[in-house]
Amino acid sequence: MADEIVLAAETGREKGTGPAKRLRAEGKVPGVVYGLAAEPVEVSVVFRDLRKALTTDAGMNAVINLEVEGEKVLSIVKEMQRHPVRRDPLHVDFLRVDPDATIAVEVPIVLTGEAKEVEVGGYVDHVLYTLLVDAKPGAIPDELTLDISELEIGTSLAVSDLTLPPGVTTEVDPEEAIVFGQASRVVEEEVPEEGEEGEEGEEGAEGEAAEGGDAGGGDSDGGGDSGGDD
Repeated sequence: MADEIVLAAETGREKGTGPAKRLRAEGKVPGVVYGLAAEPVEVSVVFRDLRKALTTDAGMNAVINLEVEGEKVLSIVKEMQRHPVRRDPLHVDFLRVDPDATIAVEVPIVLTGEAKEVEVGGYVDHVLYTLLVDAKPGAIPDELTLDISELEIGTSLAVSDLTLPPGVTTEVDPEEAIVFGQASRVVEEEVPEEGEEGEEGEEGAEGEAAEGGDAGGGDSDGGGDSGGDD
């Protein structure tokens, strides 16, 4: 069983851009806790502690015991806004969860095995990276694995090929593809058949020689005539 993740949250923060900037300058992240028909609570958490809570195997799906005003609130990070360039967290939303009720979360799909039949003349095209599943907080898987060993060029593996852990379900179309075995794109150039280029070259050379011969003959004749005139 995974270790309990505890994260302290301070309440009573001021709303607005200015106060939020000051919090970030202090190494804190403004946020809110909501859900389970309770009133939303404005909070702030230490960025270093938040990062530690989200760098376990569960990643963003980590179940966090948020300490709010001396009370532990079971929650998950529902959304995190980040700076578009630095990627620093700007705001975090915590969702209260019931340990006995299912919630919808995105779980990463990890490919395992080697698609040897595809690697010969193609590549594996991974198109679905996460799957939306329903599970109780304690049953959320860290990841879902898909063995691609039997994948061939021109075939695909879909959601129905995943094995979901006990207590985990999904409403995603079972026929939705996760990976395709694609053929490599090769641009074929037309190569002239043996002898074609040589024949053309010979014909061209003969033509040029003939033209050159005529021109030379004309000059000689012309030169003779001129000599006669002189």
